[in-house]
Amino acid sequence: MGKQTNIRLDDAVKAAAEDRAKRRGLSLQGYVADLIEADVNQSRAAFMAGAATFLAGYADAFEAEVGEDRYPGLPEGLVESAPRDAA
Repeated sequence: MGKQTNIRLDDAVKAAAEDRAKRRGLSLQGYVADLIEADVNQSRAAFMAGAATFLAGYADAFEAEVGEDRYPGLPEGLVESAPRDAA
C-alpha cells in the first residue's frame, strides 16, 4: 500500500493537470503518481545503462586486477573449502 503525499499546485497548473488526467481516464492522484513513477523508472534505467557501459568499458581492467579470486585475503587452503555463494 502506498503512502499519502500532499503537494501544492497553483490554480492554473492544477486545472491543467486535472484536464490531462481526465483525458487519460485517471484521477489527479493517479496522474501525478504515474508521472512520478515514470520519472523514477527513467532515472533508474539511465543509471543502470550507465553502470553497464562503465563495467563493459573496464571489464578487462577488472579481470586483470581481480581475476577469479573470489576470496581475496583468505589463506590458500580456505579458498577451496569456502562455500561458492559466500562472496
